[in-house]
Amino acid sequence: MATQDHILIVEDEPNTAEMLASYFEAQGYQVTTVGWGKDALAFVKKTLPDLVVLDIRLPDIDGYEICRQLRSQRRTAHVPIIFLTERRERIDRLAGLELGAVDYVTKPFDIQELRLRVSNVLQRAKLPPVSHPVTGLAFAELAEERLSSLVKEGGRWAVLTIGLRGLEEFADTYGFVARDDMLRAVALMVQRVADAEPRHGEHFVGQLDSARFFVIVDPGYAQRLQEQLAARLKEAMSFFYPRADWEAGHSEDGKPLPQLSLRMGVVTDPGSYKSLTKLRQAMSKSLRPV
Repeated sequence: MATQDHILIVEDEPNTAEMLASYFEAQGYQVTTVGWGKDALAFVKKTLPDLVVLDIRLPDIDGYEICRQLRSQRRTAHVPIIFLTERRERIDRLAGLELGAVDYVTKPFDIQELRLRVSNVLQRAKLPPVSHPVTGLAFAELAEERLSSLVKEGGRWAVLTIGLRGLEEFADTYGFVARDDMLRAVALMVQRVADAEPRHGEHFVGQLDSARFFVIVDPGYAQRLQEQLAARLKEAMSFFYPRADWEAGHSEDGKPLPQLSLRMGVVTDPGSYKSLTKLRQAMSKSLRPV
């Protein structure tokens, strides 16, 4: 039996909340309703819904602030949010979408249209990602598809892998927002350095997971690219920390700085590997401290 999608409805108008709950339960969804913003935030700490239908005007915390808090937490950052509100002004709609809501439905609403919007959002959320949600680089299915083509087609290529260590410790000290800012900066540097010398021909930049990037490149350029990236990334490491902490050699609370370190490696002739799994294992084994 398939698992039911769980919808959290945050709506302070009892009749609307009851109607929505009854309707979506009849459609086969699991539904939880709350009427206060603080209750919504308390609920998602214990249970992660598949979708939040969120009113903006609530008795305590407005929907914008709830959306902002959900987006700021790693655990809830990617839970889809649909605003359901009587606010019809364009500025309100833009404010909601800028905060990361995936849709904005105004009251009075057509329940059939809302059902289709909910269904579409949940279907999109289940699709495998093709780009990393933080860096935007090719990821998951798209990255594996490109690496698989190297195994099947062979050709004259090399794969440069870049790995970061210490990310979790860094996030524990400075928060996931700082960690994500660092990942975006690293991804941008990798892409820019790879793009800097177009005479070396076609290349492909992707991401294996939250801590490892890769570049498919001409073998004649792989070593030079590794040296250039190592120099750029090692130089940038100090800028990822708050300046006062870096200069003091410890965090604000006196604890040692979380240590970020860089590892890199090159795999040549990826077409000689019998499977994507073997190639990925070789990429991991190639990593050395730089």
